[in-house]
Amino acid sequence: MKPILALVALMLAPVATLHAAQPAKPNVLFIYTDDQSYDALSIVQKEQGAKGRFPWLKTPHLDRLAAEGVRFRNAFVTNSLCSPSRATNLTGLYNHEQGNGIASNFRPFPVNNVTHATLMRAAGYTTAYVGKWHMGSQRERPGFDYHATYVGHGQYADCPYIVDGKNVPTKGWIDDVATDYAIGFIKKQKSSAKPWSLILGFKSPHQPWEPPARAKDLYAGEVARTVPNVNTPPVYAGKQNQKSKAGKPVPPTMPTNLGYFRSIAAIDDCVGRLLKSLDESGFASNTIVIFTSDNGVYLGAHATGDKRSAYDESLRVPFLVRYPAMGDKARGRVVDKMVLNLDLAPTLLDFAGLPIPDAMQGRSWRPLLTDDTVTWRDSWFYQYFTEDQKGTKVPDITAVRTADAKLIKYPGHKQWTELFDLKADPYEIRNLIDDPAAAALKTKMLAEHDRLSKEFGFRVPPFVSRPANWGKPGSLAGDLSNP
Repeated sequence: MKPILALVALMLAPVATLHAAQPAKPNVLFIYTDDQSYDALSIVQKEQGAKGRFPWLKTPHLDRLAAEGVRFRNAFVTNSLCSPSRATNLTGLYNHEQGNGIASNFRPFPVNNVTHATLMRAAGYTTAYVGKWHMGSQRERPGFDYHATYVGHGQYADCPYIVDGKNVPTKGWIDDVATDYAIGFIKKQKSSAKPWSLILGFKSPHQPWEPPARAKDLYAGEVARTVPNVNTPPVYAGKQNQKSKAGKPVPPTMPTNLGYFRSIAAIDDCVGRLLKSLDESGFASNTIVIFTSDNGVYLGAHATGDKRSAYDESLRVPFLVRYPAMGDKARGRVVDKMVLNLDLAPTLLDFAGLPIPDAMQGRSWRPLLTDDTVTWRDSWFYQYFTEDQKGTKVPDITAVRTADAKLIKYPGHKQWTELFDLKADPYEIRNLIDDPAAAALKTKMLAEHDRLSKEFGFRVPPFVSRPANWGKPGSLAGDLSNP
């Protein structure tokens, strides 16, 4: 009798093993913060040395992610604003496109949009969204089997969540709660043979910068180092002339928002918990972990604390990718090629073995993880549409950036056009647009701006949310007959 039982067990073993094995397609954990500067990582501060703005910042778990994966030094968003950037992440489309549908912070994400989530779900992935969604006051989470999110910005303490459409009260710091939900989802997938894709959006470090109790005293007394452009305001803000009552110039100083950095440190704790969960669940080796932010932020650079405009502190974001299944070539690497949030959807579809829709305007950065010789983009196009946001003074913007130069145009305000040699002037202080010595660069960048504008079909979409006085004398619209 025993030999027969042994034979039956042997015959059944492969079936059980097949069910418990990791799925052939990789899992995805995409994590992104809100308003995190590209250099707000301790690994970047260490790399920058004396030029680092906040050398005392410590992010050990994010540093671990970089050490075990690939860090993209030149990652950017094509619109430096929360909802538009999130919509681009999902769709792989510029914000002027109907298939994206988001050009401000105040509209719901179209529920019939084609996204990486809808396509991966249709192909057998279990899809989930946890944390900050931030598409107006929308409650739907199209394309996701499971969601545990909240409306708008939520609140840092005891934020009400929406879990699969139902209101659920929570206790604790909002991003700790989101991490709990994410870990719960990961653990649940252990009983499934299906691959999964999880997006986790953190509220931090967005204002009002309320870190949890464990981080409330971190970095006490620390001060950010100043930067050369701290007293160089955006061109549309006019001249800034800081002088003391005695008429002497005031030394440039950098504001230090410790609540911002304490929130980042707390997020780093959450990332540590997530990586531990992947290890304990047995998913780590076959899960692509991606960490980034929805946009950058100035933190006092260019005499502002906002984002939106097209200087690098605003549009540049941290970007880390870890995928152990790709081997040592994708471990501890730094890549300088320019990647965009536009590229996320095509990349995830590429990893999932799915066709990338022709309509998507980004491209998969998968080969960049292991190959330095890949032919890649030399330039890219930026856009921003003035929205009905209290206090904002940022006009419409289009721009083109290459590895070494940038041209910024303000439709309706031709006099504000800016040209920067980023190699000689990385802080974007000296506008070369009227410099005869930069005539060749000006011609080249204007031509590239026009080429990309046409290639991507740039236009002002009908779903913008304009200020009430838009188009009237003195408004940010300017003279639209003279772009």
